Amino acid sequence: MSASYKNTKATDKSATKNSTLKLAEPNDSPFQGISDPVLSTNAEDADVFSPGGDTPGNINGLFRTDANFKIIDGGLANQKIDRKAKTVTITLRKNAKWSNGDKVTAKDIEYPYEVIANKNTTSQQYSADYNAIKGMAEYHTGSAKTISGITFPDGQTGRTAVIHLSKVTPAMKYSGNSFIWQSVEPYNYIKNVPIAKLASSKQVRKDPLFTGPYKLDKVVEGESTTWSPNKYYYGKAPQIKHISINVVSSNNIDKAIQSNKYDFTVPNSVMRGTDYKQIKNAKNYKMVGQAALSYGYFGFNVGHYDTKTQKNVMDKNSKMSNKSLRQAMMYALNLDAVNKKFGNGITWRGNTLIPPIFKKYWDSSAKGYPLNIKKANQLLDKAGYKKRNGSKWRSDPKGKPLTINFGAMTGTSAQAAEYQDYLQQWRKVGLNAKLATGKTMEMNSFYSTIQKPQQNTVDIYAAAWSLSSEPTPTQIYGEDATYNMGHFVTKKNTQLMSDMNNEKAWNDTYRTKIFKQWQNYMNEQAAVVPDNFSYNWSPVNKRVKGFDMGAANNNFWTNLSLTSSSMK
Repeated sequence: MSASYKNTKATDKSATKNSTLKLAEPNDSPFQGISDPVLSTNAEDADVFSPGGDTPGNINGLFRTDANFKIIDGGLANQKIDRKAKTVTITLRKNAKWSNGDKVTAKDIEYPYEVIANKNTTSQQYSADYNAIKGMAEYHTGSAKTISGITFPDGQTGRTAVIHLSKVTPAMKYSGNSFIWQSVEPYNYIKNVPIAKLASSKQVRKDPLFTGPYKLDKVVEGESTTWSPNKYYYGKAPQIKHISINVVSSNNIDKAIQSNKYDFTVPNSVMRGTDYKQIKNAKNYKMVGQAALSYGYFGFNVGHYDTKTQKNVMDKNSKMSNKSLRQAMMYALNLDAVNKKFGNGITWRGNTLIPPIFKKYWDSSAKGYPLNIKKANQLLDKAGYKKRNGSKWRSDPKGKPLTINFGAMTGTSAQAAEYQDYLQQWRKVGLNAKLATGKTMEMNSFYSTIQKPQQNTVDIYAAAWSLSSEPTPTQIYGEDATYNMGHFVTKKNTQLMSDMNNEKAWNDTYRTKIFKQWQNYMNEQAAVVPDNFSYNWSPVNKRVKGFDMGAANNNFWTNLSLTSSSMK
């Protein structure tokens, strides 16, 4: 599968100007409608608002990148890392403007940090990595009103922000790192909205501003967004004059493509192997894709989040705290068969928590958890999970009955079949596993359950991470990461993640070695376990020209044109 569609037909200027580019967002729930990347917590919002950025996944983004996600000059801003002075200087281009014509300012670079670290924020982006910015920890705890480590050499309305750090890290060379935030906030436009209320404000949900090639015309709550060119955009003008993005349920997406209703599905949105099987031969479409910046995983609930210290804590006595139980549950699954049956070549069993798109860091030799029923039974027996008094089910080592609640999101019929297969495999090794709440859970209620600081509804869950383009995992598995929903924390895990960005890690060989050690350590601990890797792919209608989802295409939206006014 290629990341681009080389359509050699001539552009039809009239169709390009007068037609609407129709995009689908495959999802079984309404999108939440949070346009601001600082506050948004799910990929669906990033998808439906993506024409607000140069490229999908880069709403109001500061930087451009090369094919390996390395930051290069030429975007809304340029970045300069000074290792000696321990500073990162971000300089906006002269013609950087918001979609209402306001100038993008140095304060707009700084304000996201205030929103992320504010005590009353609803943002879930904060992690220990931000403490490298001077004054950030003090601002986060509320003992300082401003972030002392971000300065403005030519004033807040100027073009330059300097970030002063206690350390500069190799991750900072790449987009999506967890030390330097990479989008701007329209400070002037939102400054009067309390940070706690920002996510529900009309400035974020109804009339948001963007720096990308398109401006938002209308949002129909949970259903659709429509777009037209942003005349204040600094870069190449968009060729297509209208874009509409509609949510389409996973049950309807294949039919919609087969009947030529959409030009393509939003890049990065979830298209499954079952969809691929149905539509790979659709005659007016070309299948385009690359290894995904995401993976499916299983998470075990092994602790809680202490709201006072704002840290995750492992609970020694939690139901899933026994490593042998977790390993056994993973060996009991036949993920190779499940992915072969339902993945149709688009998904395959994952072997680590770093996906293969990170060629340098992914450990291709790691085994992960292939099916091994014998090993699963041995691990359970040895750890004291035994069938007692003629019971069909194993009880815990203290002899107490054990029921394992599995949390899963409502999705396609193929997913429902996968979940049943997992339950069946766990029951095969004597574990009384059931769906938490008795049925699958709607996406928003699933996440609100597992994101509670403390919960005992779900013991193990299946979910997926959509990743940033720099693989340091502190924001999802760090001690103080709010995204660490299973609450797995150990000294060694913290140390390994820290070592990925220590002074030695400027040497790539060392950095790669640490990434591989971390992958093997996480596999062995089995508190978060890979389920599958996949292609990020999209069916692209043959009237679309200039479609390229590769990381080096920094003009995704403006390179698009049409060869015809009809999708047939």
